[in-house]
Amino acid sequence: MSISLDEVRHVAKLARLELNEDELVDFQGKLNALLGHFEDIQGLDVSNQAPKPHAVSMINVLAEDIARPGIPRERGMANTADSKAGLFIVPTIIEE
Repeated sequence: MSISLDEVRHVAKLARLELNEDELVDFQGKLNALLGHFEDIQGLDVSNQAPKPHAVSMINVLAEDIARPGIPRERGMANTADSKAGLFIVPTIIEE
């Protein structure tokens, strides 16, 4: 299977690409080479291969979720510029 120059023009128009004739011919060659690779893959016998959900093995690398005590409020608020009733006070960035 090969792609025609008119099909390349149509796809370029759909993608809103402004390509000159040299670029269209270049893309046609590249797309035809890609389709050739797909045909090669289609010809492979994979009947003995089990399907895989991913191309590479996936391992969960997240740490175990263990509840631990947090830092005390006084330590958390120690470096704040301004606070009130144990809460951070920040500058207003949205005016009415």
